[in-house]
Amino acid sequence: MSASHNKKLIFLALSIALLAICSWITIPTIVPFTMQTFAIYVILALFGGRFGTTAIGLYLIMGFTIFPVFAGFKSGYSVLLGPTGGYLIGFFLMALFYWFFTNTFGDSVKIKTIALLIGLLIVYAFGTAFFMFVYLETPSSMGLLSVLSACVFPFIIPDVVKLSIAMLVTKRLQKTISLSN
Repeated sequence: MSASHNKKLIFLALSIALLAICSWITIPTIVPFTMQTFAIYVILALFGGRFGTTAIGLYLIMGFTIFPVFAGFKSGYSVLLGPTGGYLIGFFLMALFYWFFTNTFGDSVKIKTIALLIGLLIVYAFGTAFFMFVYLETPSSMGLLSVLSACVFPFIIPDVVKLSIAMLVTKRLQKTISLSN
């Protein structure tokens, strides 16, 4: 194996570890407040869409099998079928979108920020739809506004703050960390 390949594997492992640690930093609610989105922002902005999609995909595979990498040290398919399952899948969709968007429009700070914000909207939309479809016993048991009030609105400002901090951290880290030799 080349040094570059080893470096990528190390950064991949560190990215997955960062995601797990950030998911464990949690304030429990129906959809817990975590630092997970911060980790996703940093991984995507620092390493790009292709690498970020791989890291997030592997993180999800680990969590949906036996590794307790999700909020509350949880794992397994029960998490997928729970209130956060759609948001977790949404993270992967966000990474795919980020990869497409930055490949199409470039990777300036402005483009990255726009891609992450739109990606966050994708997470919110997919997670909320999934929550309503899978988690609610009947579609009328909780209306869209109630679900948004519980699962999206409280997260908007913290997620934007996390994005701002992640972009500052990424700017600093890019000077010393890269996937290339």
